[in-house]
Amino acid sequence: MIICYIIMLVIAYLIGSINFSIILSKKMAGFDVREKGSGNAGSTNMLRSVGKKAAAITLICDILKGIVAILIAIILGNIINGVNRELLVQIAGVAVVVGHTFPVFFGFKGGKGVATALGVLLISNWQIGLICLVFALVLMALTRIVSLGSCAAAVLFPVLTLFINENYTVLTQEKNGNTYFIYSLILAIIVLYNHRSNIKRILNGTENKLSFKK
Repeated sequence: MIICYIIMLVIAYLIGSINFSIILSKKMAGFDVREKGSGNAGSTNMLRSVGKKAAAITLICDILKGIVAILIAIILGNIINGVNRELLVQIAGVAVVVGHTFPVFFGFKGGKGVATALGVLLISNWQIGLICLVFALVLMALTRIVSLGSCAAAVLFPVLTLFINENYTVLTQEKNGNTYFIYSLILAIIVLYNHRSNIKRILNGTENKLSFKK
């Protein structure tokens, strides 16, 4: 069964490695988005460097990457006997976010994984995903700091797994969500690590604010 987990890891990582912000910025604007603005290959930098349309497409595609990876894990778990379905989903979730962060197709320099992690959350547990999304959006609207909302939602995810024991797409080993705590913690650490420079600027009061009027 180990080979099944390895195959899922590779598939999810390769899906994550398809970085739409890099592809779209080259196609729509003629440059690599990593060469502009913050240097990050994500929807926020796409908004600042390329425009709203490109940012919206990037955001949707990055979310779909997380959803597709988890759906493949669910399908494999349903057709292969004896496999740990939760572990398969968790491997897919972590691997697709790692792939987005360190894409093999683009020199291992990608985005921060927030949108892809959101897709993973929404398909893994829609209730937790929606709570984290609303929480992040409220913070972003109040502070105009995208990174603050992203980091706060990342921290909230593991906390919610300790209290929400239902609405998991795959939950067979136990009758609660505790099997997802370590998984959620790993995803949170990845997102926070990717935002380490943002966190420093937030603490220093120098983090960039997003203008919703532009």
